[in-house]
Amino acid sequence: MRKRIFNYVQSHKGEILEKWVKEIKEEADERAVHTMSAQMFTRTSNEFVEMLISNFVETEEEFNERVQDFAEKVVRLGWPLTVVTLGVRLFSQIVSQGMMDEKLIGRQDHIEFTSEFERWMFPINNTIINAYATTWERTVSLQKIALQELSAPLIPVFDKISVMPLVGTIDTERAKLIMENLLDGVVNHRSEVVLIDITGVPVVDTMVAHHIIQAADAVRLVGAKCMIVGIRPEIAQTIVSLGINLEQVLTTSTLKKGIEEALTMTERKIVETEGEN
Repeated sequence: MRKRIFNYVQSHKGEILEKWVKEIKEEADERAVHTMSAQMFTRTSNEFVEMLISNFVETEEEFNERVQDFAEKVVRLGWPLTVVTLGVRLFSQIVSQGMMDEKLIGRQDHIEFTSEFERWMFPINNTIINAYATTWERTVSLQKIALQELSAPLIPVFDKISVMPLVGTIDTERAKLIMENLLDGVVNHRSEVVLIDITGVPVVDTMVAHHIIQAADAVRLVGAKCMIVGIRPEIAQTIVSLGINLEQVLTTSTLKKGIEEALTMTERKIVETEGEN
């Protein structure tokens, strides 16, 4: 029976692929289908069908390697796992229906066919899902690391003056990263004044304020002064209503005012000059 299935798939490869592409476009999430050009979608679909067929002729190690390569590709292309699992199911349906239409299987051997086909497809489905999940987790982890590296930089803007712009939500894990980058940056840039700009932080609650105050305290411990800038009116109201004590921390409403204050603290100031005639 297994050989009969293989012979059918090999001899009807083009027809199976055509039906598969048509049905996947009809049933899959439209966003998944249109994440790539029609040519790329057809080529990727062909690779998918070829991969399923390869399980007949390749060793388990070779097949797993091919699945892993394909999973990495479709993750990069933006195919969700639902499209991959749908693809396996549609492939099974198309082959089953095709063989029944050509009377290659009858009532007497339909149970044998179903059992054999399931024994073939079940490990394929599991292998694909595991490879996809592993690839996706690795991709997300790498992206998270990259975002973390970029999410809390300490930028030297003047000699002895640095700014750390914060954007987005601050959780405990990110607060730890902010603290590490802040302290390393103060030492590396030899900063005397550090401005933590919270203009891009949408919500400042007790936990966020606690993390920011901790960061400011840590900066003072390494011999630098810390200022929190970008405190919008609604943030100020929240801080007051929550009873958060910022008396030990210098604050300003804007980054511009903060830099002016930082220059004064380092015995400098911005002087307007007249242009040459």
